[in-house]
Amino acid sequence: MKFLNGLVVGIILGAVGYWYFQEKGRQHPESEQRFEDAAGRAGAAASETAHNLSDALKAKLETLDLRSDQIKDEMTRTGKVFRRKSQEIAGQVEDAAADARAVTAIKVKYAADSDLSVWSISVSCHGGHVTLSGTVPNAEGVGKAIALALQTDGVQDVTSTLEIKPKQ
Repeated sequence: MKFLNGLVVGIILGAVGYWYFQEKGRQHPESEQRFEDAAGRAGAAASETAHNLSDALKAKLETLDLRSDQIKDEMTRTGKVFRRKSQEIAGQVEDAAADARAVTAIKVKYAADSDLSVWSISVSCHGGHVTLSGTVPNAEGVGKAIALALQTDGVQDVTSTLEIKPKQ
């Protein structure tokens, strides 16, 4: 709930800040140019960060044996994909609030990822054990969904029964 409240307040503050800078920019052309320069630098930094995250995710997928061929093979053999974090989380309290926070955090990650549809993937969590179901467009989507879920605090392991259904 705190996350959602923070998100709403952040959106409101961002909109007000955007409006304020737009108004000031119209009043002072040199400020507008500096703003545009800063926005360009921020865009370049965001692009570089996205590239670095992409490289980190690729490395994580490789480490967790989540390459497309491995996923397809495992799904053919067992009908699901299961991975466990290398270190166990000691002393984690198993309560509904922790599970709800994990589900929310995973869904937010899926919503932020253009390759995954938050509406097509169902996430459930009980005691840090996450189950993913639904559909993704390709095997890479299965790997990405599992990796993002495993990177969430409070998640011990992930079981995926995601089905691959290419976009039409």
